[in-house]
Amino acid sequence: MKRAQRDSRLVAFVVGTMLAVTCLAAGVEIRVLVSGGFTQAYLELVPEFERATQHKIVSAFGASMGGAPDSIPSRLERGEPVDIVILARAALDGLVTQGKVVAGSQVDLVRSSIGMAVRAGAPKPDISSVDALRRTLLQAQSIAYSDSASGIYISTELYQRLGIAEQVASKSKKIPSSERVGTVVARGDAEIGFQQVSELLPIPGIDYVGPLPQEAQRVTVFSAGIAVGAKEPEAARALITFLASPAATAAIKKSGLEPVTPQPVRRLDEKLHVAFSGHATGCLALQRAGCLAMGDRTPFH
Repeated sequence: MKRAQRDSRLVAFVVGTMLAVTCLAAGVEIRVLVSGGFTQAYLELVPEFERATQHKIVSAFGASMGGAPDSIPSRLERGEPVDIVILARAALDGLVTQGKVVAGSQVDLVRSSIGMAVRAGAPKPDISSVDALRRTLLQAQSIAYSDSASGIYISTELYQRLGIAEQVASKSKKIPSSERVGTVVARGDAEIGFQQVSELLPIPGIDYVGPLPQEAQRVTVFSAGIAVGAKEPEAARALITFLASPAATAAIKKSGLEPVTPQPVRRLDEKLHVAFSGHATGCLALQRAGCLAMGDRTPFH
């Protein structure tokens, strides 16, 4: 079953490539700024989009929030050229308000939960309930969290809700976006670490303990938007639509994220329609140009 789904997706991209080569001037460069929570899925999906469209994706990475030099807000403030930003929805909406992202271009991609990790081989503390989480935090010798969405929640809201802010303040460490929390835990600089699950899972040298209990969890929606002044807005929209399409679901779930709107795998022509319709690479646009998908002589309606 899994192989059949993968083969179906590969066929879709082969057809997409033919459509792009036949009916679109290929090879534009799309610049993307990506927050850490979506990075793992993004890195798996980008090569597929590049193969399908012959576009080149130039990626840079940074935190959704904060004033670190490599954070997405700081990069935009410096005027770095960009077509797409992918970051926490609240931060994205703030960039819209600041006039740095096109209003109405926001597309929600995934839901991301916060998890905890320990150094590989270390005992896994209990965080299955709010009371267990509180005990684990109080007993830990050192705690690490990110300087972006998950860490801001933990340090400014969760600690206060648990009533332990003063007790854990001196042993808590904020990790800048230039480094993953898991990396800090892996080398022994923190006993336990918290970050988006998708940012912990790829890190070697740690054991993933699990997500925060539901009552203490903060789910972050990561979304994409078109930057004001984007040089390739149409190609950028096509990439965003692909990242939000059913074709991206497997990579998203594999990375520890959940699609915002999970959808069943559709027929090949429907998948292409969902992934690319309304854009220069799409079947609808190509239909108007007199082009049809290979082996499909019936236009979409």
